[in-house]
Amino acid sequence: MFAGCAEKKAVVKEGAAQEVTSGQASKGALTGEQAVKEEKEQAVKAADVIKDIYFDFDKSNIRTDAREVLKTNADWFLKNSNVSIIIEGHCDERGTAEYNMALGQRRADEAKKYLVNLGVNGAALKTISYGKERPVDPGHNEEAWAKNRRDHFVVKDK
Repeated sequence: MFAGCAEKKAVVKEGAAQEVTSGQASKGALTGEQAVKEEKEQAVKAADVIKDIYFDFDKSNIRTDAREVLKTNADWFLKNSNVSIIIEGHCDERGTAEYNMALGQRRADEAKKYLVNLGVNGAALKTISYGKERPVDPGHNEEAWAKNRRDHFVVKDK
C-alpha cells in the first residue's frame, strides 16, 4: 500500500507561473549565496579576534595571560550572539590517552565557566576534549608541547 500527500494542482496562467517560479528560484539562490558569504565573513572576523588560550603542564586552571584573551573572546561572543562556540580542550603528547582526554575536558570546562562568568550565554557554549589526538605542533620538545596545551575556540552559526 502506498501512502503520501495528494498532489495539488493550481490553475494559474502559464506566464504568471513562470514569473513566480523564476522569481522564487532567484530569491532562493540569492539567499543561499548570501548565507554562505555571511558565514565566511563571520569566520574571517572571528579568526581575527578569537584566540586560543594556553595552559601550564598538567594544569587546567586559567592562567593570568589567558584571562585577557578570554575577555576579548567574550566581548566578541557577546556582540555576535547569533553564533555558537565549541571549546576544544587539547593536551601535549605526554601522559596516557585517557588521562589527557580528561585533562582536555577540564580545560575546556574551565574556559566555559570563565566565559559564562563574563556574561556569555552558557547554552551557546559546547565543550569537547581531543586530549593529545590533535596536536597543532607535531614536535617532541617543550616548545611544541606548550603550543599543544590549549583551548581552541570554533565559531559556528546557530
